[in-house]
Amino acid sequence: MSKYENAIKLMEEFCGNGKDNVVALATISLSPNDAGNPRPAVRMVDAYYEDGVFYISSASWKNKTLEIEKNNEVSICGLDLFTAHGIAENLGWVKDEKNAEIRAKMKKIFPWFDDHGGEESPDSIVLRITLTEGRITDNEKKYGEWQYKVDFVNKTAK
Repeated sequence: MSKYENAIKLMEEFCGNGKDNVVALATISLSPNDAGNPRPAVRMVDAYYEDGVFYISSASWKNKTLEIEKNNEVSICGLDLFTAHGIAENLGWVKDEKNAEIRAKMKKIFPWFDDHGGEESPDSIVLRITLTEGRITDNEKKYGEWQYKVDFVNKTAK
């Protein structure tokens, strides 16, 4: 197996297979610092991972969604497992027909979704984070490497 294939296998083991992942999602805040410069905003979110993409349930009025509308470049990380950059996209209302498959997975993966997903409101949306690059750490060195620098776009790893 190639380094890239090993790295992707690790991501699937860490985050995939229908797991509810609590990850940190960083965006660029809409309010600058005192010097007028952009500043980061980070929060913990529930997400599920599949094929290089994280899916997150949110609301259209939340800061993260508004920040993503302004700048869709984000960072995401899982404690001691991976750090990555990605492109975020608002897929719209969770009950929109185009989101039916994602919604079904969210209902299955997130035990809180039926009670707290607010899916009857059109403000209840799906965010998709498509990973572009990152580092995956394998503390057990299962596949020989401790860390993989991954280019998800070109499907390579060093």
